[in-house]
Parts: sequence; structure tokens; C-alpha cells
Amino acid sequence: MSLDVRRVGPAAAADVLHVIATAFAARPVLDPPADALSETEASVAAELRAHGGLLATFDGEPVGALLFRPDGDDMVLRRFGVVPTAQGRGVARALVQAAIEHTLGHSALAVLAREELPATVAFWEGHGFQETERRTPYVVLRRPLPTSWEAVDAEEMRALGERLGRSLHAGDVVVLTGELGAGKTTLTQGLGIGLGVRGTVTSPTFVIARVHPSLVGGPDLVHVDAYRLGGIAELDDLDLDTSLDDAVTVVEWGAGLADGLAESRLEVTISRALADESADAELDPRVVHARRVRA
Repeated sequence: MSLDVRRVGPAAAADVLHVIATAFAARPVLDPPADALSETEASVAAELRAHGGLLATFDGEPVGALLFRPDGDDMVLRRFGVVPTAQGRGVARALVQAAIEHTLGHSALAVLAREELPATVAFWEGHGFQETERRTPYVVLRRPLPTSWEAVDAEEMRALGERLGRSLHAGDVVVLTGELGAGKTTLTQGLGIGLGVRGTVTSPTFVIARVHPSLVGGPDLVHVDAYRLGGIAELDDLDLDTSLDDAVTVVEWGAGLADGLAESRLEVTISRALADESADAELDPRVVHARRVRA
């Protein structure tokens, strides 16, 4: 049997709800009871529409799921569950690994576990989470996430962009900062691969903005070069607001200009890894730093 874990939106609400209801119904009765059993297809769809989630399937059958919800710099994993018939088959481990890959740019993953379920607490601790707080009856656990990576060449920069692309969803704004030749467009090419969009991503300098439609039913990629823009007013003239909710918008040279495009953004800075500016550019790795910022 083949296990698949993918990021999902509101169209998968029924399958995600099935996993939540089945998994939480099989757990011991708690006092106060777990509120996960009060979820409805509408409430799950609303969470998926706002922040997304993960769905694990065995040969197309839903067996595991979780919901994302950002909390400051952290990404909280909610309604994490595996149906009883699939437990012990690596589904939970695969969900944790996928959660890490799909939340790059956040400082940490966080979960709430019940004090009455020490085996659950132990599971999270075994996957790198550490207790940071007790809010009876809950235990708060966090796992720090990487926020910096080194790319030694264009291939690695593109691969990093692909990983970041898989962590993005509709409404996200990515602000790219770096000197000329730093690799901003190469990173954006990887973002396009990760998002599964149409067309080769090239520098949009001469058209200022270019739209790449999704080939996989996900968000389109809006690629903007703000180098020649004089300010936020000119950026507004591009009418990007009409696509922000349904697309991922990537703005090169956008620092200080794109800050007001969304309530939160992913700021990506690319810099040289070596201090010697005279070094051969082909041998000079780049350091990519990513962080989530709320307006």
C-alpha cells in the first residue's frame, strides 16, 4: 500500500473531518472532553480555507490529518489524528515530517497535548518537541524550525525554492531581498515548481508583473519586480489586490514596498556566504534566510 501526504484546502474538508471524527472518537474519554468531536464539515472547511492542512492517504483512503493555524511566529498543529486501523504504520511520523516541510519560514511548530495522555506527550517528545508550558489540562510543546539555509549553486537555490513553494498557500506574499545576481529569480523558479504553475519563471523586469496559472488546482503565482517602482502607490497601480486572496504573490526588491499587501508575509533575504566580495561568484555560496512577519 502507498502512503501519500499532501497539503489540502477546503475541498478536502469531508475527508479531513472523517479522520478527525474517527481518530478522536477512539481516544479515551476525557474531562473536559476533547472539543475536536464538535467539528463540522463547515468548520473544518473554514480552517482549511484560512490556513490549510495535511491529509494522509493509503491508496486514496484518508487515514491521517491535521489543521494548521499560525500563532505569532509559530505554526500550531491542530486536530492531529490517525484513524485506528492505520496506527503503527508510520502515518503519524509522516505527518510530522510533512508538517515541517510545509511550514518553512515559521520559527517553530507547536502542539497542545493532554496531560492525561502521557503516551501522546511522549510521541511528540520523541519527534523533537519539548515542553514549554503547562495549561492544565494541556501541555504545550514546541519544535524549532530552521530559518536559514546555504545554497552553493543555482540548482540548490532552485531546490530550496521548491521546498518553500510547497509551504505556501493562497494569499501568501513573499518579499525577496538581495543584491543583483543574488539568485532571487532562481529561487522564484523553484517556488513555481513547488506550487506547480505553468510557464518558465523569468525576471519580470520589463513587464513588472507576470502571472503563472496553477496546473494542479492550487494558487497562481504572481511574480512582481519592484526594482523600477517608485513607491507603494505605483505597486497599488498594478491592481495586485484583485489576485492576492487567490494567488501567491512574490515581489522581488519588495522590502519597504510590499509590506502593506497582506496581514502577514514571508520575508526572504539572500546574501553572500563569504565576506570576500572579490571571490568568484560561481564559488560563493548564498545564505537564504526566511521569516514570517505579521503586519
